[in-house]
Amino acid sequence: MSQFFRNAVRSCTSLFGFVFDLMGDGLRFLYLTVRSHSALSAEVLFLRKQLAFYEERETQPRRLNNSARLSLVLWSQLFDWRSALVIVKPETLIGWHRRGFKLFWKWKSRVGRPRLPENIRKLIIRMALENPTSGQARVAAELSVKLGIYVSPRTVRVSASAVGSHEHAESGKVSLCPHKC
Repeated sequence: MSQFFRNAVRSCTSLFGFVFDLMGDGLRFLYLTVRSHSALSAEVLFLRKQLAFYEERETQPRRLNNSARLSLVLWSQLFDWRSALVIVKPETLIGWHRRGFKLFWKWKSRVGRPRLPENIRKLIIRMALENPTSGQARVAAELSVKLGIYVSPRTVRVSASAVGSHEHAESGKVSLCPHKC
């Protein structure tokens, strides 16, 4: 149990550090934007970030954390960054950008449909148990005509399959298959 709490505290600390780093960079950028042109401000912040890593390790650059990578990718969108790179190769920055793009689209295009709400699943199961001779198409038709809930017969079969297979094994009552199972 204590391992769980240690991991939770570690991940919260990491998340807060990530957010605070990004917020600090954003505030510095807004401050620099007020003083001069935004492209120049972004370039100055980009160079300062790289120099800070050099000074921290006495000319030995350390591996960048995720918040530093994200901020470098974001600032690089505002000016010609290829001439300003010091601690990483241009291919590395492009790789970070590609990885972020892939993560975004992986999140955006999650596989599968949303689950059916619990109350509708319970209703389908109840209808299947109360009417053991009704098939999946009839249950779906009754839901759509009488209640205005539009689900496909396949959804009815999948929703009632867990109960149906269990009941079918015990008593042979519930079977939503159109053929003999």
